[in-house]
Amino acid sequence: LKQVFNKDKTFRPKRKFEPGTQRFELHKRAQASLNSGVDLKAAVQLPSGEDQNDWVAVHVVDFFNRINLIYGTICEFCTERTCPVMSGGPKYEYRWQDDLKYKKPTALPAPQYMNLLMDWIEVQINNEDIFPTSVGKCKEE
Repeated sequence: LKQVFNKDKTFRPKRKFEPGTQRFELHKRAQASLNSGVDLKAAVQLPSGEDQNDWVAVHVVDFFNRINLIYGTICEFCTERTCPVMSGGPKYEYRWQDDLKYKKPTALPAPQYMNLLMDWIEVQINNEDIFPTSVGKCKEE
């Protein structure tokens, strides 16, 4: 279990929303709707009076956190030896390209591909120009 929670491996800590901000309140509302047993269509519907970009950002970050936890639990079973190709079944192979180190689509073992992907997503989520965290303070209720 210690290996799963090693930040230098694959697990990344959850991105947190600052208490008292509008996004924190939206996060709490999203969590409540996902945990209440309602259908997904209703759970992701934009609440009345809320900004669509903030609502989408909250769900993107929550989705990343959930996928990260799931991946953290299976990564020890998918090694470069057991998963030499990142594929979506026998017909689909995923190749990595980032225009930095990998200038052309490159076949990689699944764990290496996933690490690069999760790192890339984390950079996007932590980019204040894409996902600003200081949106504003929530309204007192």
